[in-house]
Amino acid sequence: MPYSRGDWPTLPAMMLARARAWGPKPLFRYWRGSAWQRLSWGEFAQQVAALAGFLRAQGVAPGDRVLLVSENRPEFPVSDTAIMAIGAVTVPTYTTNTTADHAHIKGDSGARAAIVSNRRLAERVLEAAAATGGLDLLIVMEDPPQTEGIATFHWAEAIAVPGDPLMLEAEAEQASRESLACLIYTSGTGGQPKGVMLPHRALLANRDGVIPLAQRLGFDGKPYLSFLPLSHSYEHTVGGFLLPSVGMEVVYSRGADRLAQEFTEIAPAVVTAVPRLFEVLRARMLAQVEKDGGLKRHLFERTLTLGLRRLDGPPLGLIERVQDAILDRLVRSKVRARFGGRLQALVSGGARLDPELGGFFIALGLPVLQGYGQSEAGPVISVNLPWANRRETVGPPLAGVEARIAPDGEVLVRGDLVMLGYWGAPAATEAALQALPGDPDPRPWLHTGDVGALDDGYLRITDRKRDFIKTLGGDMVSPAKVEGLLMAEPEIAQAVIAGEGRSAIVALVVPTEGQESSVAAAIERVNTRLSTIERIRRFAAVSPFTVEDGTLTPTMKVKRRIVLDRNAPLVESLQKA
Repeated sequence: MPYSRGDWPTLPAMMLARARAWGPKPLFRYWRGSAWQRLSWGEFAQQVAALAGFLRAQGVAPGDRVLLVSENRPEFPVSDTAIMAIGAVTVPTYTTNTTADHAHIKGDSGARAAIVSNRRLAERVLEAAAATGGLDLLIVMEDPPQTEGIATFHWAEAIAVPGDPLMLEAEAEQASRESLACLIYTSGTGGQPKGVMLPHRALLANRDGVIPLAQRLGFDGKPYLSFLPLSHSYEHTVGGFLLPSVGMEVVYSRGADRLAQEFTEIAPAVVTAVPRLFEVLRARMLAQVEKDGGLKRHLFERTLTLGLRRLDGPPLGLIERVQDAILDRLVRSKVRARFGGRLQALVSGGARLDPELGGFFIALGLPVLQGYGQSEAGPVISVNLPWANRRETVGPPLAGVEARIAPDGEVLVRGDLVMLGYWGAPAATEAALQALPGDPDPRPWLHTGDVGALDDGYLRITDRKRDFIKTLGGDMVSPAKVEGLLMAEPEIAQAVIAGEGRSAIVALVVPTEGQESSVAAAIERVNTRLSTIERIRRFAAVSPFTVEDGTLTPTMKVKRRIVLDRNAPLVESLQKA
């Protein structure tokens, strides 16, 4: 049964068992050349077995770390599963990483083999490897470069000799749930990334925790649109193993610029996103409404108003309920159609989703569910449910997850989903994983570094513990709250505030295109909703934060420390003005 809680000891054991049962069933859909292609479960298993045998023949042994640098494509999970199946450890790495990023991860992990998608990325990895002890093995999916002293192969060579999926499955069944599956290097908003050691049990625990949701919504046989990078811990678990294992077909997006087309073309049941995407989508929708004007604008605004009333109260009267039902057909049905018409869960994670932003989409009929997680926890800790959605929270913890709030407000988590520790960093591991005094259960709690509360079983995250700004007067200000309110305004695309040890809060903002002259008015609106100590006294417009310039993580989280360091003179001038 697709929704049963499995007793598989490892991820490859689960995936190969599914392939044995579901041979011809579609697993991946991907764009290749000029058309969509499909890979079945049976074909997946054949490629995994072939690659596993090739890696062994090239000397990859249990415990060896293997870099995996690729865009979202079927070769990624094939490689991932094959590496783990022979007891080696996958080290997924972002395609957007600089040479220095690759050098840090390669050097820290001690990887001696790499699987890379194309020549450009291969050359970057080779340059990084040259500074950190080199590589023994390189497999390139497309156009491998010429190398000296490194065994280099094309992907087609690596899967050319057939393997035995049944034998590999039997072997994977003998491995331990505690064995190391992957090293996920935290993208981090500051400091050098650390390698999070995730055992097989952590990712399998995430799967078991989501089974009730998958079963109630009937995910089996439905498409999942994947566009977050598979190298990110969330997509690695959810898109790489969890959703396929409950029978969903994973459809790899061609990129953010094709999403609107793919929503209608694929009609996905599940999509995962980061808050930045929701901000962009809302800005586009509001711009279109403004352009349409007249009756369309009035109907849209009335739909939004009544939708928010249904969420927050007071209850709708009889006439309003009739209006709302009519608007559901006139407005919400068209919004749902733009997202394919079959969407059951639009899950937001990776950073805090402002409740107003989430409410905007829910009021328009889209099932936006905010979740919460960390790489150190598999990574999924909690998620809202369509039938019990409290958008001001990140939902109840998954089944099997213990959560509690420490006296200082920090969120603590315990369960099979928790990491083994940080690779080669015992002090950091000891700080993150601590048993509580007097607790009869010796298992350590993961100290998340997030501040929050538990309300009637629902987890609410308010800020990062280390990110609070302490002003000159000793007041504590939450950057996440203020920045979230700023970016909820259609005139502001991105924002970072500053004020540590100073008398005033100032902001660096990236205006929405064409709205440069309206930013001041937007900030004034935000200030009316802030306390005196939180209000923004001065601001300056800056260039957009991007992955390429190092101010955004690959999952679109702003690296606050880097932004503030690079703009230190500007921030200082704002403080003195």
